Amino acid sequence: MSESLSMEVNDALIENLCKLACLEFDPAGKQEIKKDLQKMIGFVEKLNELDLRETEPLFYMGEESNVLRDDEPEPAMNREKALKNAPVADDQYFKVPQVVKNPASASGGK
Repeated sequence: MSESLSMEVNDALIENLCKLACLEFDPAGKQEIKKDLQKMIGFVEKLNELDLRETEPLFYMGEESNVLRDDEPEPAMNREKALKNAPVADDQYFKVPQVVKNPASASGGK
């Protein structure tokens, strides 16, 4: 068996994960996340205790290996049909919220 490495779930780790994910939680929410993460890591560590030397890897959940349809070329969808069910659109484009700010406008146009 390989040696099990245990990960410590502490407040600094939770703060870092929240920062990386751009999420904000109140202290109670952070404690809930900490408990859930400890449970998940405990589960994975428990799996590491199993002797899997004689176990074949599982690639598919069923007997079927590829149930996807054949990739057949089809005519392109026209613009009107593509925009028909868009939540917000004009006559030519999908409209989406701005996610990248223009650095020139943020610094006063300089």
